[in-house]
Amino acid sequence: MTDTPAVPLASARGRWIVAATVLGSALAMLDATVVNIALPAIGRDLGAGVTGLQWTLSGYTLALASLILLGGSLGDRLGRRRVFVWGTVWFAAASVLCGLAPNIEVLIAARLLQGVGAALLTPGSLALISASIKAEDRGAAIGLWSGLGGVASAIGPLLGGWLVDAVGWRAVFLINIPLAVVVVSVAAKHVPESRDPHASGRLDVPGAVTVAAALGLLTYGLIESHALALVLGFVAVGVFVVIERRSHDPLVSPALFASRVFLAANLVTFTVYAALGGVFFLLVLQLQFAVGYSPIAAGMSTLPITALMLVLSARAGRLAGRIGPRIPMTVGPLLSALGLLLMLRIGPGSSYVADILPAVIVFGLGLSALVAPLTAAVLGAVSTDRAGIASGVNNAVARTSQLLAVAALPALAGIAGSDYSAPEVFSAGFHTAMLLCAGLLLIGAVIAAVLIRGTGDTSNCPPHCDMASPPMAPRRIE
Repeated sequence: MTDTPAVPLASARGRWIVAATVLGSALAMLDATVVNIALPAIGRDLGAGVTGLQWTLSGYTLALASLILLGGSLGDRLGRRRVFVWGTVWFAAASVLCGLAPNIEVLIAARLLQGVGAALLTPGSLALISASIKAEDRGAAIGLWSGLGGVASAIGPLLGGWLVDAVGWRAVFLINIPLAVVVVSVAAKHVPESRDPHASGRLDVPGAVTVAAALGLLTYGLIESHALALVLGFVAVGVFVVIERRSHDPLVSPALFASRVFLAANLVTFTVYAALGGVFFLLVLQLQFAVGYSPIAAGMSTLPITALMLVLSARAGRLAGRIGPRIPMTVGPLLSALGLLLMLRIGPGSSYVADILPAVIVFGLGLSALVAPLTAAVLGAVSTDRAGIASGVNNAVARTSQLLAVAALPALAGIAGSDYSAPEVFSAGFHTAMLLCAGLLLIGAVIAAVLIRGTGDTSNCPPHCDMASPPMAPRRIE
């Protein structure tokens, strides 16, 4: 239900609603891009090794992946605007802690808290648009939300690089404070409250606690090479499955996976987004540690990926609507894998035009072909009234795979300790990691080719399916 009637997009209130939700989701999304650029500076200033940098990224993603579905459920029951504002305030407070962190341990703890805030505010951003804007304007509003979110992703690397170069890495976190003040002020004044009238029963707290424990144990086991933690993590995953099968109000309804297309699309998501998590974590480090780029130069180097996605994703989404998602979901990962093979040429002394630009262009073309059809496959595999939970589950799968990839890849590639101070050593590990990520993309292509059959039904896909955003912040929460 909505506590006030839905409003037209063209009204002043409608525009304010879109502005608040775009800025709110941009808070969480920017931290997925700008922090990557700041990692080398953080490592130097706080004396952190590769493990510390892994935890700086993984702490945030761990909390977000563990709690994002619970955050959506809280908004449905307690009020989406209320939880959205709570999440924004929480995120801002944690950002202050990040910006003032005296050592890597405090920064990691603050990043965990930041992830909790993101899990509260992220699900509500699109849900508030769906509940507050009139039905006939909803498609246009969601298109604006996705398009402006894409712009935020595009400026993220540039903003992060400029802040690190001009002010220092702490500014990457402290810039969230004025943005959060604007979001809270606009939301409190202009965004109507809404709830889900069908939300009933108890929150699945046992499921949320179990999945958080499982992901935490797996992440710790992978980063710290702790075998017992890995075993306990897999046991906790099994316990989570049992809880969800027996719960009357599960976080993840097992019935969703009765659809072969939904299951296949999430398997593709897991493998592909694991590769993307590894690439975007290590590429900006390679550009700074091995090639010698400044933070802003490293951020600018990856802009062709975002630019290609902004230009081509809508076309890929419309193509998937005509021919089905199977071909784009097969060809996209193959193209991206080719881009990663081209990245094997990136190392000390590399030329941007000859070595780096061709790799990021081919990689970006592959992502442009893949992301929107993948979203369409997920949402087209379920009935319209279940599109919200389907997109939420898919978002959680993407976040989880990125989390595990960042935790596992450095050790698998032989990157450890202070290897970033030795360009040749780090570069060798980067090349190994790119081969592993290319393998994950090939697995995703095979799954799509084998399990995504027919032309596909995307009739349940809402108007924003072809407005895919860059992969570091999959915007699929309904």
